[in-house]
Amino acid sequence: MSTPDDGDPVQPPAKLPVPEEVAEAVRTLIRWAGDDPEREGLVDTPARVARAWKEYARGYEEDPSVHLSRTFEEVGGYDEIVLLKDIPFQSHCEHHMAPIIGKAHIAYLPRDRVVGISKLARVLHGFARRLQVQERLTAEVADCIWEHLQPQGVAVVIEASHACMTARGVGTPGVMMTTSRMMGTFRADERSRKEVLALMGC
Repeated sequence: MSTPDDGDPVQPPAKLPVPEEVAEAVRTLIRWAGDDPEREGLVDTPARVARAWKEYARGYEEDPSVHLSRTFEEVGGYDEIVLLKDIPFQSHCEHHMAPIIGKAHIAYLPRDRVVGISKLARVLHGFARRLQVQERLTAEVADCIWEHLQPQGVAVVIEASHACMTARGVGTPGVMMTTSRMMGTFRADERSRKEVLALMGC
């Protein structure tokens, strides 16, 4: 058993047993794609894919809000924007199960307490490690921070590339999708919104 730095014990994906029906589903997909799941290079692929998806989707096994449960009130009178920029993340779109790869900028304006900065990234990853659409991911991260930290404002901007568009379909690599959610002061006050977007470099 390994233990990540937040203290939660996790069984390594390589050790997880793979149900036969899951492995057979992957074999079926391989056959349907036109290959032979029994050939040497593909024999172990069903188990690998199953374990990989258990890892990709591990966000279903956690509640991202728990990362915001420990806060600090001793901030030396600090009452300006707290911003974490360029947080890398990976997700998978719920329509084609294709990768979504991007970065997020998360900011909040504290009211009377702050949270450890790594926890903002953990909230993002908790929601990203599920089947997603970018719009919902943006809203879930912002809403979680708004509800559990109760700050004066929250701003979340996500920029990502979607393989369902770049590697198939319209086949347009290099395209980035940007979504944002502004809450509280950042939504109501134009000057505050411009300030946080400038800090984000947006």
